Amino acid sequence: MMAIYGPLQLILSVVYFFIIVHVIMSWLINFNVLNVHQQLVGQIWYGLNRLLEPIYRPIRSILPDTGGLDLAPLVAFIVVISLQNYILPTLFGFM
Repeated sequence: MMAIYGPLQLILSVVYFFIIVHVIMSWLINFNVLNVHQQLVGQIWYGLNRLLEPIYRPIRSILPDTGGLDLAPLVAFIVVISLQNYILPTLFGFM
């Protein structure tokens, strides 16, 4: 069981980190601290968008339109935390 639980926890931890970095970068880009026209910043930004868009797209289709406020990262963040701390340990008998 640990052979499945460990990699799942690792994947969820990486997704958690990517979501945090994506949210912080979006704030810094919106407040003009970072510029996506710089090569490194642009590559990181577009890479994160390509990685996280398959996670955000189904969430955005369920959530109501809130104008310029995107709540998909928040919902994804809550889902990852729930999976990591409550659902997976319960399923694998660690709680």
